[in-house]
Amino acid sequence: MTLNIFNPASRKVEEFRPLDDEKVRIYVCGITPYDTTHLGHAFTYIFFDALVRYLDFKGFDVTYTQNVTDIDDDILRKSKEAGVDWREFGERWTSVYLRDMGRLNAIRPTHYVKATGSIKTMVRIISRLLENGFAYRSGGNVYFEVKKFPDYGKLSHFNRKQMELLLRERGGNPDDPNKRSGLDFILWQRQERGEPSWPTPFGRGRPGWHIECSAMINKYLGDQIDIHGGGRDLIFPHHESEIAQSESFTGRKPFVRHFMHTAMVMYMGEKMSKSLGNLVLVSDLLEKHSPNAIRWMLLSHHYRTIWEYDPEELDKGEAYAKKLDKAIAKTGRAGSGAADPSLLGRFTAVMDNDLDTPRALGMLGTLVDEGKDAATIRKIALTLGFVV
Repeated sequence: MTLNIFNPASRKVEEFRPLDDEKVRIYVCGITPYDTTHLGHAFTYIFFDALVRYLDFKGFDVTYTQNVTDIDDDILRKSKEAGVDWREFGERWTSVYLRDMGRLNAIRPTHYVKATGSIKTMVRIISRLLENGFAYRSGGNVYFEVKKFPDYGKLSHFNRKQMELLLRERGGNPDDPNKRSGLDFILWQRQERGEPSWPTPFGRGRPGWHIECSAMINKYLGDQIDIHGGGRDLIFPHHESEIAQSESFTGRKPFVRHFMHTAMVMYMGEKMSKSLGNLVLVSDLLEKHSPNAIRWMLLSHHYRTIWEYDPEELDKGEAYAKKLDKAIAKTGRAGSGAADPSLLGRFTAVMDNDLDTPRALGMLGTLVDEGKDAATIRKIALTLGFVV
């Protein structure tokens, strides 16, 4: 059966076609390490954990890269407020995130990488963009010139006014006097006093946000990848800008075959976010609930559907987690017997429809309630990442 996933560029569910029939290369934008790990983080990264597991279930050889944005304006500001060196600050919060995700039984990515580990690749990409006229130097910075990439906006479908509004909301500055156009974005920014910097042919400084991910993808996965993931708020300007600079660098090779974006998690009527302060932390939830209960709650929501956290959902998840454990115990922890091919076929049909994890959990819950087909229950539970 063929996996079909939603394509935000076409706004349609389409057949997943990897570049290689047997191999899949995935990159997911990771955390900026401070105030982790909240439920919004967990929703995104547990979903992509389930995706990787499902691709493995289908027989693909998956290379999964996830990054940590260990240098940017937020890290420098937050570390200064805390009175801690920016490197130590990032390491501290990255450790918290990895610990929390490990407790939720998330598979460690093939490559888990820091942005600062790919500075040389960033410099190589920026240098070529300058040489080929896609970028320019101004005010000590290097900018990508958006008008040189006519397809800018093909992923988000936003018009210029919408883009400028979102730039203001998401840390950009359309009014930067050094820009030729408000939508141009920074590839490299000049060193400011007291900030970390790296030497380059275009001066000491540090990378812009978008070039970091393009460089890490190029370094660890190559010019083209099959799936690029992250939260929906990354569609613009982050992923849109990644496309522009990466395809300009490689000579217009299609950068990503399929983008996948998770929806926002709400709490108290607002998007759950660090800036609003309405965070529900995974570490707090784990004091009262099992990892399987939290994973059950997260996967009970479709990855593209906005949802609001309700503590009662965790109680329901806990009830099924306990039933799941009892059902699997019938086969023994090492497993025994063969899973039912027809039931696995039904599970595959559900997951092939844009990774419909809520329906998959519905099917698993029914099997658990019926108390039979323990080997099938175990196989499906393992594929969805539950601790068994």
